[in-house]
Amino acid sequence: MMPISPERCIGGRDLTEPRLSPDASMVVFASSSAGVASLTLSRLDGAPPRQLTAYPAPRPGRGFGGGCWCWSPDSRAVVYSAADGNLWWQPVPGGQVRRLTDHGPERTAQAPMVALDGSAVVYVVDQAEVWLQPLPDGDPRRLDDGSADFCFDPQLLPDSSGAFWQAWSVPDMPWDAARVQGVSFGPRPPVSIVAAGAVQQPQCMPDGTIICVRDDHGWNNVWLGDAPLVDEPFEHAGPTWGLGQRSVVVSPDGAQVAFTRNEDGFGRLCVVDVATGTVRQVARAVHGQLSWQGNRLCALRSGACTPTQVVSYDTDTWERTVIDVGPVSGWEDESLAEPELHRFVARDGAALHARLYRADEPTDRLLCWLHGGPTDQWQVTFMPRLAYWRSRGWNVLVPDHRGSTGHGRDYQQALRGRWGELDIDDTADVLAQAQAQGWGSPGHTVLMGGSSGGFTVLGVLASSAHLVAAAVVSYPVTDLFDLAERSHRFERHYTVSLVGPVPARAGVPGPYLERSPVHVADRIRTPLLMFHGDADAVVPVEQSRMLAARIVQAGGSVELHVYAGEGHGFRQPDNQLDEYRRIGEFIADHVR
Repeated sequence: MMPISPERCIGGRDLTEPRLSPDASMVVFASSSAGVASLTLSRLDGAPPRQLTAYPAPRPGRGFGGGCWCWSPDSRAVVYSAADGNLWWQPVPGGQVRRLTDHGPERTAQAPMVALDGSAVVYVVDQAEVWLQPLPDGDPRRLDDGSADFCFDPQLLPDSSGAFWQAWSVPDMPWDAARVQGVSFGPRPPVSIVAAGAVQQPQCMPDGTIICVRDDHGWNNVWLGDAPLVDEPFEHAGPTWGLGQRSVVVSPDGAQVAFTRNEDGFGRLCVVDVATGTVRQVARAVHGQLSWQGNRLCALRSGACTPTQVVSYDTDTWERTVIDVGPVSGWEDESLAEPELHRFVARDGAALHARLYRADEPTDRLLCWLHGGPTDQWQVTFMPRLAYWRSRGWNVLVPDHRGSTGHGRDYQQALRGRWGELDIDDTADVLAQAQAQGWGSPGHTVLMGGSSGGFTVLGVLASSAHLVAAAVVSYPVTDLFDLAERSHRFERHYTVSLVGPVPARAGVPGPYLERSPVHVADRIRTPLLMFHGDADAVVPVEQSRMLAARIVQAGGSVELHVYAGEGHGFRQPDNQLDEYRRIGEFIADHVR
């Protein structure tokens, strides 16, 4: 097997948010590369897609997230959230853009939805307020009452008699507890849903009945009204890390609902008959950003061997047509592989989950890569980084420590109050058992992770260094108190549920001090490579600088590389290539 080049891994475009026009004749999706974004139009007639937006640039979501744009009901325009913080009206297939709101640049308008009668657009500002802007013009007004700290994905009822949205308040995160709030514009009572746990993606059936995703029964399942439409031990949605997830969509006649299913990280696209409850699988691979108009369903589709693509299905036959592909060409010639599912047993007897991307030839070289979040999961999507290392003869193991999503609410909530303990123990247990099965040896095992995954990596180095020969972390959490004080608004209260109440000041004895890698730097003796961006708003770069200084002071081995202008994740191709190069050289130096 020929090694995959890093240039191939960083090339191509990120595709997000495909949506069919209401007349089902076109699809628009967001496309971005090296930080430059646009909306792209496909007429679904075999002609190549064309760029729709010019200026201002849209502000797209990432991956299977959304919240950037929507269609007008007559299919003659789109409304999109722009980089200047405002909503803009863009005619289709082209024409003069028009600014609709005046919130930016200090504030950000997102997640637009135009009423079916075209009379108004509803949207959120700073993910905290719900506003309504009359069309074609008029005075905007705020709809929410300010009782929720966060408001996501507003919707208008089919007759425009009210609006509703997902809401939650700190210290909860949306996967801990959320609700649906609404406002009525007439005599009808406002929409209100208070679930036993989390609720997301509220939307309307044609008759006005609310359909959403809830985890009252222990799994994120599709609910219709007050009861589950599909009640099964599989997740139908991921955690609400951003706006506009759209893993559920209703057919135009309301007779069917399409939804995604997560089977131990593998994805399926399913359809349920509303009248009978009969479920059938119609496609494999991870799907998201579902859109259904006429007899077409559009989606993002991705898999371990499937470069991320925008696809359209004929809903009569479920024949699939590929509209566009994000990554560069040539991946079809590479030796890609699906992962194997594996179960492990934690030291307390709990079941743990992991996926192994096994190298083509037997080897004891093991790269264990931890996802971020920590309330998240790397589903089996197209991940060039994993393929890159597998092509270089490494087994690549992706564990789901407790606290990960995709395995039900109990598994996800198990990390509550125990971040910095349970995730570290679970990772060490998986590593030890993987090595016992011959997938790697301690002298040839590298542990990698970013953000919260980097935090867990550092914890393993401090407690179970004998399992690892070297480690690589990117923008890691190293100081829990500092994270609680300075992270961005969405995550600033996250440690309350993951660790416990935030102490009144730094240095107070307790979990914030004891579980922070920066305070156990003298126990980190494994060779360590660190990366961080100096514009990171989630984990301040000072966290990595402080940890590196303390490791050096204690006599440890660490390299820290800071990229100017980069945030929580690296976007610029030169920096991405530099990261690949430095990791390769570091591993060559420390893993013989």
